[in-house]
Amino acid sequence: MGIELLGGRILAPFFGSSVHIWGSIITVFMLSLSLGYLIGGKLSTKAASLSRYGLIFLIAGIAVLPIALWSTPIMEAIFIQVEDSRYGSFAASMALFFIPTIILGMISPYSVRLLVTDKEKSGQVAGVLYFVSTLGSAIGTIITSFYFVLLFEVNNIIYTFSTILMLLGIAAVIYHRLFIIPSHTLPEALHE
Repeated sequence: MGIELLGGRILAPFFGSSVHIWGSIITVFMLSLSLGYLIGGKLSTKAASLSRYGLIFLIAGIAVLPIALWSTPIMEAIFIQVEDSRYGSFAASMALFFIPTIILGMISPYSVRLLVTDKEKSGQVAGVLYFVSTLGSAIGTIITSFYFVLLFEVNNIIYTFSTILMLLGIAAVIYHRLFIIPSHTLPEALHE
């Protein structure tokens, strides 16, 4: 939600901030999230692990970086080629947000897969996860819109989001290698 909210600020210098700009941003985020949910759900059925979960965070953090690094030249190129701001803003939203949001969308279904250990409680786990996810989105939206955009430049906020995602990914990979893999190999060692 934080990145979606910043999308309006990023596109505004080239395409304005009218309702069709927000329509473009919301449409691209909804499309890419739906694809991310689909891909994340499918990916979670094949040997899901905390390490792979961490890799999704790491890749998402990297995928977010081009928004801060190259948004201006990308939007300049689209602005020159597409005169209608409706289609220009939609093309710019696709270029900037589509891929990172797909990867971010993969996190929720993969989280459900890792957290569900008992089929009987799968609905409860999914409910708690969506509660936490939606609450986090609400808090991220209010903090970004009320404070971050007033205190920091948009690119600095994007860099911060990217760094947090990558640190979470690295932490998950390290945790998996230090604590989960050794506990799985312990019984084999005892047999020898």
